[in-house]
Amino acid sequence: MIQSFQKCFSVFLLFFCMTLMAAETPLKITVIADHSDWVYNLNENVKFKVSVTQNGVLLNNVKISYEIGPEKMTTVLKQTFNLINGQLLIDGGTMQVSGFLRCTVKAKIQEINYEGKATVAFNPEKIKPTTTLPLDFNQFWDNAKAENAKIPLDAQMTLLANKCTDKMNVYQINVQNCKIGMRVYGILCVPKAPGKYPAILHVPGAGVRPYSGYVTMAEKGIITLQIGIHGIPVTLDSIVYENLKNGALDGYNTFNLDNKDNYYYKHVYLGCVRAIDFINTLPEFDGHNLAVAGGTQGGALAIVTAALDKRVICLSSFYPALCDVTGYLHGRAGGWPHAFNKPSFVTDPKVETSKYYDVVNFAKQLTVPGFYAFGFNDESCPPTSVYAAYNSITAPKTLLIAKEMGHSSTPEQQNRSNEFLYKQLNIK
Repeated sequence: MIQSFQKCFSVFLLFFCMTLMAAETPLKITVIADHSDWVYNLNENVKFKVSVTQNGVLLNNVKISYEIGPEKMTTVLKQTFNLINGQLLIDGGTMQVSGFLRCTVKAKIQEINYEGKATVAFNPEKIKPTTTLPLDFNQFWDNAKAENAKIPLDAQMTLLANKCTDKMNVYQINVQNCKIGMRVYGILCVPKAPGKYPAILHVPGAGVRPYSGYVTMAEKGIITLQIGIHGIPVTLDSIVYENLKNGALDGYNTFNLDNKDNYYYKHVYLGCVRAIDFINTLPEFDGHNLAVAGGTQGGALAIVTAALDKRVICLSSFYPALCDVTGYLHGRAGGWPHAFNKPSFVTDPKVETSKYYDVVNFAKQLTVPGFYAFGFNDESCPPTSVYAAYNSITAPKTLLIAKEMGHSSTPEQQNRSNEFLYKQLNIK
């Protein structure tokens, strides 16, 4: 009995160790381009180098498949290949128009799927928007802001004692927006020490979730306000947000897209301005040094807010969404939420409404310095769409590309963004 137990335990231990080793040493597919910056001129051929490794060692006799084509669009080259020595050099072709070409490599080993990709740029600085600027764009938003300003702010603050620190008071706040009884909620962090402080408005990425505020950044001597966009408290139980995400707010990004006065993002954009209104009521705010920052949907909102509200003196935008969303109607990638990549969804009223909310048209209005960051491998906010907005900016701009990154950022990009904001806000 004891010997049988020992034998079983030994087998279990061996299996456990093998499983642990496998978990610690996953297979990796690496795809790189033959230009170190992954940038090419039109009609210049690109070659992709593929490597399949484990523990840094090339694997022999690995079957892969690869696809090459303009990002988010129809594949122009698709093949299956057996890597004899774990490497392959692929002739990726070229592009005749400015944009991005993506090579995606996949392998299935022991029922596990692996993937690697590289996305290269062809004259990205020449990418032009496909959307157009409505003649009444500025009038539309000036009127919307003027109407919203008539709604009493009715600011309410609730101290969150369990989140406060010895340096910082933390509150859940809410203010009225768009109509009586409609609110914007957020987490406010204010330094306890007497004095006047700069402020940063943090605008959120897509989704439905709670928020906890930017306490660490606030402890450097900055007022921080992180807002939600859905008009609900941001400190509820997580199940509430999960139910809303899968229920009433599922697909919120296209609600009423056929009507520019009722599209979901109207109250979102105006809510960002109301957050600026609120910050300006705080006795601790220094009255001038105010930035806005965010990524993905928040990257879009950072640009929109800085364009709509001249009290913002600088912005930081990571991989902004909602950029050049009509790209799909012109044979190239459009921005998140990719509404127009489904022909059955496209109507003239929706396309026309999108122009009043497209980040490209807000980017054209910017007058303040901005920091921008994204990666070439981003599937959610394609670099073609982001460059359409970035190239439309005439205000001072700083760009940091992490070409291998998808819909995420590097520590360097985050650090450079913070350095930019601190310098603009005169934070030592």
